[in-house]
Amino acid sequence: MKTTVIGAGNVGALTAARLVEAGLCDVALLDIVEGLAKGKAEDIMDAAGVLKFNTQVSGSTDFSQMKDSGIVIITAGFARKPGMTREDLLLKNAAIVKGVTENIAKYAPGAVIINVTNPLDAMAYLAYKTSGFKKEKVIGMAGLLDSSRMDLAISRALNKPINKINSVVLGTHGETMAPALSQSKIDGKPAEKVLSEKDRTDVVDKTKNRGAEIVSYLKTGSAFFSPSAAAAKMAEMIIKDKKELITASCLLSGQYGISDIFLGVPAILGKNGIEKIVELKITQQEQASLLKAAESVKEAILCTT
Repeated sequence: MKTTVIGAGNVGALTAARLVEAGLCDVALLDIVEGLAKGKAEDIMDAAGVLKFNTQVSGSTDFSQMKDSGIVIITAGFARKPGMTREDLLLKNAAIVKGVTENIAKYAPGAVIINVTNPLDAMAYLAYKTSGFKKEKVIGMAGLLDSSRMDLAISRALNKPINKINSVVLGTHGETMAPALSQSKIDGKPAEKVLSEKDRTDVVDKTKNRGAEIVSYLKTGSAFFSPSAAAAKMAEMIIKDKKELITASCLLSGQYGISDIFLGVPAILGKNGIEKIVELKITQQEQASLLKAAESVKEAILCTT
């Protein structure tokens, strides 16, 4: 399955590299900046002899190169800077995502769209509305990354191997995310029963603020190693029809009492995109946090329509 990555910045280029190095698919890397996608694609291909992969990545400014793509990953947009919330990016990135999506609908009408551009949930909704695609075909990369960040926070708090931890983070990819400790597991046990009250508070706070923390260290940009890993993992699930359960930003139609917005929820991913949205038995407090997250996304969506 051919995959297109739109945006050859840090996230996009690294996502393309992960996909071809794993031998998952050929990749078209696109960017409007002349030479940027081409240069990074050729640099990635120079590693083929070292890593012995046979898949190909090509770089271009020509959006028609995405023709016949089964997956299109949107990473184009302005990066988050210190002191900037994801919502500050809204108007800047909405115009970019709208234009990009119009080209996807034109050249790759059968593709599954994975949106990575922030503010992620609102931009996924904009891509859905602009493309006219079925709701199963538009997904936001959100909860998979945030859940991984909570895995790390718990691992560090308890000094436990990260492979013993399975976190679930719902809601937005932003300050109103809703970590679900009742559904997260540590050695197979509910995280809320294993963590002390202080650790629970610290883990949730660190998870919510992790993106801003990394931005504060980098100073000139935002995270790219982990977002690219999450985007590539989601593409792998679709390419291999894995039917795995992860948290992703999906269009809700009544699940969790919420409709007509994109929000991070557990979903099964396969060759058709979102195969099924799964409703977990979350606590009343977690449900309240999820509804609060939904309101913040609705406000962002109103600014783009």
